[in-house]
Amino acid sequence: MERLDIAIPPIALRGILQMPQRASALVIFAHGSGSSRLSPRNTAVADAFNKRNIGTLLFDLLTGSEERDRVNVFDIPLLAERLIQTVAWTREQPRLASLPIGLFGASTGAAAALVAAATLGEQIGAVVSRGGRPDLASPVLGDVTTPTLLIVGGDDLEVLELNRSALAALKAPKRLHIVPNASHLFPEPGAMQEVIEQATSWFEEHLCAGASRSQG
Repeated sequence: MERLDIAIPPIALRGILQMPQRASALVIFAHGSGSSRLSPRNTAVADAFNKRNIGTLLFDLLTGSEERDRVNVFDIPLLAERLIQTVAWTREQPRLASLPIGLFGASTGAAAALVAAATLGEQIGAVVSRGGRPDLASPVLGDVTTPTLLIVGGDDLEVLELNRSALAALKAPKRLHIVPNASHLFPEPGAMQEVIEQATSWFEEHLCAGASRSQG
């Protein structure tokens, strides 16, 4: 496993790149409001992906000064643009350039991931939302062609309804997975493990399987 602390241009956003030796895909994380590249939940998900030969990139979508203005935390176009810039950066890195890319978004980061997917089209192979707010990407949901998995806690009732509405608007291959008895941050026993299993399976189906076919 290779772990690198990186600075993503053009404004040196801080990130952590973790690459298994035989990585078959790369998943870029878009964290939610009030979180960062050091999010313990996203770190746990990334570590699980790494064990399944999926590379991961966790990065801060905002600079420190930007984060102090709460308006930026909910500026979905800005967050999506940062994701798009980061995808472009990966395409310029020799080791990453040929890897299929997936996006994993939490909270507002899920909306940013869907806007980025709508913009980048076939450059994004799969999207997973964990307790996300895909409704905040409502103007572009019909333009998303990327296979999308929405994961929501069964007790996170308001967010669950927002995800059901977003699911109906999505035209891409899609699925809503409800984790029974789980709340917004999935702290209940076994809840985060179920998130990890569902997300890993989705990425393996839509990213890794396609990479294996193309290599074969």
